[in-house]
Amino acid sequence: MSITVIYTIVTLVVIGAASAIILYFVAQKFKVFEDPRIDEVEGTLPGANCGGCGFAGCRAFAEACVKASELGDLNCPVGGNETMANVAQTLGMEAIKKDPRVAYIRCNGTCDNRPKTSTFDGATTCAIASSIYSGETDCQFGCLGYGDCYDACDFDAIDLRANLGVPMIIDEKCVACGACVDACPKNLIELRKKMPKDRKVVVSCRNEDKGGVARKACSVACIGCGKCVKECPFDAITLENNLAYIDSDKCKLCRKCVAVCPTNSIQEFNFPPRKIKPEVEVETAK
Repeated sequence: MSITVIYTIVTLVVIGAASAIILYFVAQKFKVFEDPRIDEVEGTLPGANCGGCGFAGCRAFAEACVKASELGDLNCPVGGNETMANVAQTLGMEAIKKDPRVAYIRCNGTCDNRPKTSTFDGATTCAIASSIYSGETDCQFGCLGYGDCYDACDFDAIDLRANLGVPMIIDEKCVACGACVDACPKNLIELRKKMPKDRKVVVSCRNEDKGGVARKACSVACIGCGKCVKECPFDAITLENNLAYIDSDKCKLCRKCVAVCPTNSIQEFNFPPRKIKPEVEVETAK
């Protein structure tokens, strides 16, 4: 073996050893310590990685829980109170129970209620259509029906109902991740308090036009008459921009507002049929 080859081998060995030593000290200098509790907390999460918690996946949420001094502002909507109780137990903290939520689409502008007045011949996505077009009806606030919310949902909790023009949330499957809320360019979808037996009383309208204009565009549009506001004994209804809104956190499901709404824009869901009072015949005094 020539001297040149030996020098080459020795040089490479020295360079390799020096590089290894340098890399070792650099790694020690800049190594990031990861709390082992992050893995434990992540193991208690459902693993949906939906972002409904406000973080980029379950791992990021677990890190936030470990770093937090309390869990009051942190919540996993998919796992709910049971999951948060497990997280709290893992970290030795106290979990605060929160009311479960469910998504709702605030529009009842179906094909029967909201007739088409034009045809859109363009990209069939709500995001694109809403930026260049008000919709195929005279209601510029209503659902476009192209299904961006349907595409955003990872839990099959939305029925597109293309023949009706307005999607529907399937309460049993909805986990309140909020993906559909972010996907709707018309701001029609909100997360409401989930009531027992999936009951709800809602104003299914977002039309802020004045009464006559709104009613012409949709037969079940809110006309901002204010009768529901006056009727509600719990101050759960507000009226702003010609539009009534029911706060699900204040609503007691008394349904008094439903009876006084002149346009049937207030809807009630999953209630037993109302009892019809028998008519009492009044005898005329002779």
